[in-house]
Amino acid sequence: MWSFFGGGSAQSKKDAPKNAILSLRQQLDMLQKREKYLETQMMEQDAIARKNVTTNKNAAKAALRRKKVHERSLEQTQAQLIQIEQQIFSIEAANINQETLNAMKTAGAAMKQIHSGLTIEKVDEMMDQVREQHALTEEISYAITNTSIGEPVDDSELDAELEGMEQAAIDERMLKTGTVPVGDRLNTLPSAANGELKGEPEAQPEEDDEEAELEKLRAEMAM
Repeated sequence: MWSFFGGGSAQSKKDAPKNAILSLRQQLDMLQKREKYLETQMMEQDAIARKNVTTNKNAAKAALRRKKVHERSLEQTQAQLIQIEQQIFSIEAANINQETLNAMKTAGAAMKQIHSGLTIEKVDEMMDQVREQHALTEEISYAITNTSIGEPVDDSELDAELEGMEQAAIDERMLKTGTVPVGDRLNTLPSAANGELKGEPEAQPEEDDEEAELEKLRAEMAM
């Protein structure tokens, strides 16, 4: 039934190279064994001829004759080996070429199927859309990472706040040590230029409070 529908024939064609190579390799193995056998026989006949060369020339000559026969058989066997090896190589190369062509044919059909719904215009349109989406993504990322919160900060406000922090630090060190560092003295020079006498102690808040309390008592007594 399989052969009737052509499946068996197709399978036979596919297996033909493998079967041919298998048969040739079996023949090659047999010829290689025969080659070794003939070489052994030649060595034995040569040994017999050398042994009888002085005592029995007829035996020596017969041994040499058999050696020559083996030599001719060996030459034929080696020629057959060369032919078999060449055929094996040729069939293997042809089979590889056929398999390569089949693989390329299958790949070409697959590529044709993949590209069946694609055109250059569609690809260009798709790439334009991809580029637009990339550009939109970059714009959104830039907007997110560079958006300012509130009004921009004025540098003069930062300088004033920093100056206040520096003065607070100087005052704290004066309370702890009673002295002003050299660098801090230089920073306090503008205050002296505005009318403060160098070396005069600053009015204490506690003294102001006492004066105010005293004035209050005087006013109550006067009433």
